[in-house]
Amino acid sequence: MPKYVNTQESFLLEPSTNNGSVIYYTPLGGTMKKATSFNLLPLTAAVALASVGAMTSVVAQAQTNTDGIEEVIVEGSLGSLPGEDVEIFGFGKSLLETPRSASTISAEQLERFNVDDIDELVAFAPGTFTQSFFGVAGSLDVRGTPGETYFRGVKRLDNPGNYPTPIGASSRVDIVRGPASPIFGPAKIGGYLNFNPKSSRADGGQYLTEHEGAVSYTTGSWDKEVFTAEVGGPLAENVGYYLYGEYEDSGSYYDNTATEQTILQASFDMDVSDNLRLQWGGMYHDFEGNQVAGWNRLTQDLIDNGTYITGTPTPLDTDGDGFISHQEYFAAPVSQFFFGQDSITAEALNPELALQNVGTAQLDGSDVLVAEDDTLENEAITLYFDIIYTTDSGWEIKNQLFYDAYDNLNENAYGFSQFHDSFVIEDKLVFSKAFEFDTFTTSLQLSPSIRYTDFKHGDDFTNEFFDRRDLTGPSTSLDRRLLATQINDDYTEYYEGDYIDYGLAVLADFSFDSGISVVLGARYDFIDIESSTPVDLLLLNNPTSGFGTVSPDGQFLVSPFAADPLNPTPGDITAPISAENEEDAVSWNVSLSYDSPIGLIPYVTFSEQTTVIAGQGAEINTANVASGASVDSSTLEEFGLKGSFLNDSLYFAVSYYEQERTDFNAQAIVTNSADLTEGLEAEVRWVVNESLVLTAGYTRVEVTNLDAESNGNGRFSFFGAEDLPEGVDPSLIYGGVVNGISFSPNARKAGIPENIYTLTGTYDFGNGFAVNSSIIHSEETFSGFSQAVELPSYTLVNAGVFYETDQFTFSLTGKNLTDEEYFRANFPNLFGSQIVLPELPRHFQASVAYKF
Repeated sequence: MPKYVNTQESFLLEPSTNNGSVIYYTPLGGTMKKATSFNLLPLTAAVALASVGAMTSVVAQAQTNTDGIEEVIVEGSLGSLPGEDVEIFGFGKSLLETPRSASTISAEQLERFNVDDIDELVAFAPGTFTQSFFGVAGSLDVRGTPGETYFRGVKRLDNPGNYPTPIGASSRVDIVRGPASPIFGPAKIGGYLNFNPKSSRADGGQYLTEHEGAVSYTTGSWDKEVFTAEVGGPLAENVGYYLYGEYEDSGSYYDNTATEQTILQASFDMDVSDNLRLQWGGMYHDFEGNQVAGWNRLTQDLIDNGTYITGTPTPLDTDGDGFISHQEYFAAPVSQFFFGQDSITAEALNPELALQNVGTAQLDGSDVLVAEDDTLENEAITLYFDIIYTTDSGWEIKNQLFYDAYDNLNENAYGFSQFHDSFVIEDKLVFSKAFEFDTFTTSLQLSPSIRYTDFKHGDDFTNEFFDRRDLTGPSTSLDRRLLATQINDDYTEYYEGDYIDYGLAVLADFSFDSGISVVLGARYDFIDIESSTPVDLLLLNNPTSGFGTVSPDGQFLVSPFAADPLNPTPGDITAPISAENEEDAVSWNVSLSYDSPIGLIPYVTFSEQTTVIAGQGAEINTANVASGASVDSSTLEEFGLKGSFLNDSLYFAVSYYEQERTDFNAQAIVTNSADLTEGLEAEVRWVVNESLVLTAGYTRVEVTNLDAESNGNGRFSFFGAEDLPEGVDPSLIYGGVVNGISFSPNARKAGIPENIYTLTGTYDFGNGFAVNSSIIHSEETFSGFSQAVELPSYTLVNAGVFYETDQFTFSLTGKNLTDEEYFRANFPNLFGSQIVLPELPRHFQASVAYKF
């Protein structure tokens, strides 16, 4: 194991090789820093609980060596305990000391549990259950709402389902619940995931002094194949590098689905002098796959018994080209609007909506709504360049330059396509210094920043019909629509423009000797926004798209229902062709905590955070720009209690919160809906001894759609079979779509279980072998806003074995070992009554790695 040399403190730090333990050094008389780096594997609940009584060893020790340096030793923890380097506020506080609900997952945990994507992080972080976004694990749902993704503390472009967020190249994944720090800039209400790439330099200033690396191969069910290679080390004195590459060519459980992706990542670190450091690098990610809508023609009988309604719709491809154009759909038509479920009658339905040859069949979970030519392609590039300078007077000046871009294409035969070509450049300057006084210490940060976002986004969702396809057969001209991205015309929406955010933030931490700590922060943002739509590429003059025509002066889009389109009234205007606006907003944070003598730390946090209402491709629509609704704010009230006991080997945290998007009229339904969320989160992490590690989590969450609540618990949705009044045959609507204002009993957001319980455990036998298990129990929930279809509760059991030598590691992991049949809601607010994603049955994966 190579040594790390701390060039700032002039002492050596050498990790122990025993069970993944790490020794941390701090000067005597200084503040003891509770940082850990670990080894974690989960054992089944029965084995774990049976072992607790016998395991009483002390796993954290403090002693003084001959150099007068105090050592803290934590053995076998696999990075499961809260470390000091998770900088939620940037003051070097550990998770234990930070007055916010947050979790961290180490690279060792990700490796031992064979975590493939961010959806699996729910086992390690309360509040992170994520609904399906057409089968693509793009961003976490945090506290029941879409979250943000950060790269080294800087926000990336929105990614609800543009591509799966890669986590294999990370040294650690941090999850913070609730709005971000004012220093981080405008963000969403729910929280965020912060990706920390692998580096040659550990936090605290240590460099790798020898080259090290690894190559690995992973295989598994459904032709899974993943190859990785990584290497890092010194380029010169005080200069380090780390390179990571990953290639995947895998099949899938789902029909017509595969994944091919390449990830290349590099990071470089240089100490130019005692006062000046440089950090730079980036990631390239090329992904090709497809979205998975899941099962269509959804009924409770399909969920309970797998019974599927078969039948073919009326042919609409009148020109015989193998596709149904928008114009051919409008000629039918097969879309009808109803105000409320009770207003639907068999007599009112267009006969063109009815299926022919109606029957039933048993459907397998792999039979999903994916056509052979469906594609999701995304090329993402992320770059960073940091300069960190420390003055002789103790000020740290850090400049972060960041670039993130993607080029995305998404095509689905059932009637949805989109593209994005967007990028963001941010430059953030942070001045920070700590001031010591007789009875307290003050840490201060001052941060001006500028962030420029350029977007081009088009999507095509008019005439999006899930139910025309009979899943017992392939996609044909009966259901295959001609897509806007295939002809570069007839888009439902198309926006191009840019926005620039000038920000100034200040954050201060006051830590008193009495144990009281106060964090105060404020931020001001001035945002200049421009957006326009090229009307020649839009699908106009039809009721379904929402765009009727262009006003006589060429300035506005006019509703197709306007009484006189040539002389529109203000109520007839749906959106301007182009819009410019300038908006400003203030964010703030107040936190109070108390580090009590008995090891408990109660805290309270209040904050208000600016939110930019952007869409899937980082676009801002012209209507929101013109009305001043493109910038909103979110509020948080959080009360929590944390503690660390048994020589810091047992950590727990519990929090109660209420958070809200304040303006429910400003909507980006995919990325930033207006919600009120209340919940409770709890987690426990216990390193029982150097062999046994346990974690447990609990989430209780209720999310209310504020816009729906304000409209009498009604919102626009697509109706499904279980929304129809008794006696109306669902085969009468499957040839098209019936949509309108759907009502629910309580405006509750669907698809999110109210209660979720998790348990993980690992046992290391000390001879290279280790075993692990995780258990996740989710309560029943509804698939859609109307609460017509209930998805059953489930208990998911994963387990694995791990063997490690000096140079080789081998692992075998089984997921969903009990072969539980379970489902995940798919875009529940809009499509939840029509489609649902059947999740993966029992499957296995094995990995081998050679480390050098």
